[in-house]
Amino acid sequence: MPRPASSSRTPPTLDHLRRYAVARSLFEPTTLVAAVEKLGGFVQADPLRAPARAQDLTLRHRVVGYRAGDLERSYPELPLQEDFFVNYGFVTPELRALMHPRTARRVWDKARWKLAQAVLDEVARLGEAHPDAVDAALAQGRVKNWFGGSSRLSTELLDGLHYRGHLDVVRRDGGTRCYALAVPSTAPSDPHAAMDALVAALVQKYAPLPAKGLGRLVTMLHSAAPQWAALRRAALARAKARLAHATVEGADWYWPEGEDPTRAFRIPSQVRLLAPFDPVVWDRDRFERLWGWAYRFEAYTPAAKRVRGHYALPLLWRDRVIGWANARVTEGKLHLDCGYVEGNAPHDPAFTRALRAEQTRLTKFLGLPA
Repeated sequence: MPRPASSSRTPPTLDHLRRYAVARSLFEPTTLVAAVEKLGGFVQADPLRAPARAQDLTLRHRVVGYRAGDLERSYPELPLQEDFFVNYGFVTPELRALMHPRTARRVWDKARWKLAQAVLDEVARLGEAHPDAVDAALAQGRVKNWFGGSSRLSTELLDGLHYRGHLDVVRRDGGTRCYALAVPSTAPSDPHAAMDALVAALVQKYAPLPAKGLGRLVTMLHSAAPQWAALRRAALARAKARLAHATVEGADWYWPEGEDPTRAFRIPSQVRLLAPFDPVVWDRDRFERLWGWAYRFEAYTPAAKRVRGHYALPLLWRDRVIGWANARVTEGKLHLDCGYVEGNAPHDPAFTRALRAEQTRLTKFLGLPA
C-alpha cells in the first residue's frame, strides 16, 4: 500500500516538529468534555497527588477556569467513563465503545465466575455499590494481589468486572471507585475499522510521533482490546500508509493527514509546568529527540537514586522543555524547587516573570490563598 506524501510542502525540521507538538497539544482552553475529545478521547489518570493528580495537572492547561478535583467532582454528570485504554483514565463513550465487549487476557474459571456473579448480584441489589458494602455483604476473604500484597477478593472482582465491561464507575468516594451495573455493549461490526479508530485516537493525542513511539502505542492496545491482539500489526501497517509522514534527522515521524507541521505556530511566551503523563512529554523517546535530554518519572524510584525528584514536573518555556520543578505546599503556600538542564535559569527577565505567573496560576488551581 503506498504511503501518502507529507502534508507539508516544505520538509519539516526538528524545530518544526517541536513547535507543532506543543501547539497542537496545548490548544486554546475550552470546556472539560471538549478538551478530552481534543485529546483523542482519553486523559490518563494517576492516584499520586504532588501537588495534584496527573489528570488535573493535564486538564488545567486545556480547560477554562479548571481547578484541582473538578473532573472528579463533575464526573457523575459528565459523558465520560473511567476505563483502561493504553493506560487507566477517563474516556469518551465513543472511544469506550470501540473496546467492548472486552475479552480479558486472564481467563476466569467457573469457580471465579461464580464468585464474580455474586458480586454482580450484590451490585444490582445495592444499585450503586461501594467496595466496602460489597465486601461486608459477601465476606469473600482476601487474596494475594499482582504486586505481592493482600487485597479483598471482592475488590479484585469489582476491578475485573469493570475491566470486562460488566460494571461502570459512577463516582468516587474519597478516591474509592463506586460501581453500578453497566449496560451490555455491542461489538463493533468491523474489528479492523475499530482498530483503525483506536489507532487514530492515539495519533490524535500524541502526534507527531516517531515510528518507535507509534509502534509502542499500537502494541499497548493489547490492554485496550485484547480480543483483537492479532489485528495490531495490520492496523499499524495501515496507519503508516494512511498518516502523513516525513523522515527527520534519521527518524520517520507520523501525524494526522491534513495537518502541516511547518506552519508558523504561535507559541505563547509562558512557562507551563506539565504533568509527568502530559501528552507533550509522555513519549520519552520523542522527548529526547525534541528536547535533547532524558526525563524520567521517579516517584517509584528509591529516594537515593532519584535525579530530579519524587514528582518532577517538566518545565516548558515557550516551545522548549528546559528543566523541571518539584512543587510542594507548606503551611498553605506553594513552593517550587526548579532545576535546569543547562544548570541555571535563563538570563531573561521575561522568563522570571513567566515563571512567577505560572506559580500564581498553579496556586489558584490548587485553591490556595494568593
